[in-house]
Amino acid sequence: MLAKLRAICLAQPGALEKLSHGEPTWFRGPKGKVFAMFDDHHHGAPHISVWLAATMDQQEALVAAEPARYFRPPYVGHRGWVAAVLDDSPDWRAVEALVREAFALVAPTRASRGASSSAASSRAARPSSQASARTTPPRRTKSATRPR
Repeated sequence: MLAKLRAICLAQPGALEKLSHGEPTWFRGPKGKVFAMFDDHHHGAPHISVWLAATMDQQEALVAAEPARYFRPPYVGHRGWVAAVLDDSPDWRAVEALVREAFALVAPTRASRGASSSAASSRAARPSSQASARTTPPRRTKSATRPR
């Protein structure tokens, strides 16, 4: 079961696995966000499950439609995460789709990817004569600002 989940998670481009809180956890890149966490009866949980990043709407729809298969996990459920039960004949196609959605959900946004990188690229695209040219107004001296 863990081997199958691991294969699904690591099939996402750039996904990495690390231990977090004693359980296998998958991140989007070396400094990326968590998109999936394995739960093997952690803190006395009744099921082996995978916790996945999701929206509140996704969580509510899945839990309402199949409460035996999906639940709101502790600690992260208030942020929309959903848990899929794995120890009771999981629908692996559904798990795979949820993993892909979770991975996409934690993708960096354009704004966070690079307000600074877009500014740097626009500076780099400028010709060097423009990049070094100053357009500041001439400095005023005291005698120029006050009549005598």
